[in-house]
Amino acid sequence: MSIKKILVAGLFSAVSLFAGNYNIDKSHSSVSFKVKHMMISNVKGDFSEFDGKFEYDEKTNTLKQLDGVIEVKSINTDNKKRDDHLRADDMFNASKYPLITFKLTKIDGDEAYGDFTMKGVTKNIKLDYEAGGTIVNPWGKKIAGFSLSGKIKRSDFGLTWNKALEAGGVAVSDTVRLEIDVEGVKAN
Repeated sequence: MSIKKILVAGLFSAVSLFAGNYNIDKSHSSVSFKVKHMMISNVKGDFSEFDGKFEYDEKTNTLKQLDGVIEVKSINTDNKKRDDHLRADDMFNASKYPLITFKLTKIDGDEAYGDFTMKGVTKNIKLDYEAGGTIVNPWGKKIAGFSLSGKIKRSDFGLTWNKALEAGGVAVSDTVRLEIDVEGVKAN
């Protein structure tokens, strides 16, 4: 074997020593959002059904890969009537578009970029990224965590339902704030 092949093999071995593949621990993770209502307050909600996998570089404390999926039908704003409307055809159309997905394309410092697909529309979005690091939990499992947050315009993804207010403005803001907190368990 040539010196070059030995060096390349060694480099790949060293990289794999510090990178870990993780499965999202749903009991210690959350996918939530908030949106202005009637121009004066925020309505908060979350999705209870989501899953995903990620690769985390344990040496540099950096997210390397992330594939996440959210089940639209699991939306919860603590109001059944509103949640049913959000699942309906004029909003998320959950029967036709049951999933929201996110695939990380790059990390640049404290910014994460990824292909976000909602209601059949895919756009590359930018989110704030905060590394949480890795530890071994009390049960001997290696875990890693991180947070993503930012804003999207729901109209960019075909979510355009709204009502004009008599005093001006609209019932629901176009801007949606996302908050995603992830903890994962290292895959064996």
